[in-house]
Amino acid sequence: MSGNRFSGRAVLVTGAGTGIGRAVALGFAAEGARVVVAGRSRAPLEETVSLVERAGGTAAAEVADVSRADETEGLVDAVVGRYGSLDVAVNNAGVFHGGRPLAELPEDDWRALLDINVTGVFLALRAEVRRMRAQAGGGAIVNIASVLGGHRQARGAVAYGASKAAVAALTRGAALEYIADGVRINAVSPGPSDTPMSVRPGETEAERDARLKEQSPLGRVSSTREVAEAVLYLASDAAASLVGTDLVIDGGAAL
Repeated sequence: MSGNRFSGRAVLVTGAGTGIGRAVALGFAAEGARVVVAGRSRAPLEETVSLVERAGGTAAAEVADVSRADETEGLVDAVVGRYGSLDVAVNNAGVFHGGRPLAELPEDDWRALLDINVTGVFLALRAEVRRMRAQAGGGAIVNIASVLGGHRQARGAVAYGASKAAVAALTRGAALEYIADGVRINAVSPGPSDTPMSVRPGETEAERDARLKEQSPLGRVSSTREVAEAVLYLASDAAASLVGTDLVIDGGAAL
């Protein structure tokens, strides 16, 4: 354990089986939170739980598809049933379908992007807000958007960028609607991060690193821990006056 910013608080992290979601879950648990990790596949979630527990933290896994309203509502109920409240939610679940120009993108890929990246965030927000505004103390929500869409564009990622720009818009609109109810909503927009999504088709991680050394002002990808630290900050009491913020963590890529 490394701190107590979230001691005793109940935290939900979707898409927590790998990558940024796993790093976020580990970060909250290290700061004293009781964490529920959610996703569509149990095995990687159980691995995240094991990593949390080995580090001395508390976590549990719940399988859920955020694109389904009943499962998303059931997920929030599961957190409250286990820990008694829902104090922080991180809506990280997302997919990437791209790598080809818009005119060549299959309709099924477009619909999958909307179902998970946009409808999934909407359904999660709806269920989380309903719970948080009904409990003493409200809560904090952080949505994971992207530098792509709202901040910069990239060939082969037009549809993905559109879905993540929608997440940023949902964040700002919901933040305005519910801050008076004690529910504080913000977003983090990662750029190239140390996840498979930053590796182009046919490219190795070493080749990605060499490419970004030349292309990124920072000269490297962001670590998942660096992105997680931004999420924890937005969810913390130190960020109490941040409402509807979209915090870009991209090493200067959008400059």
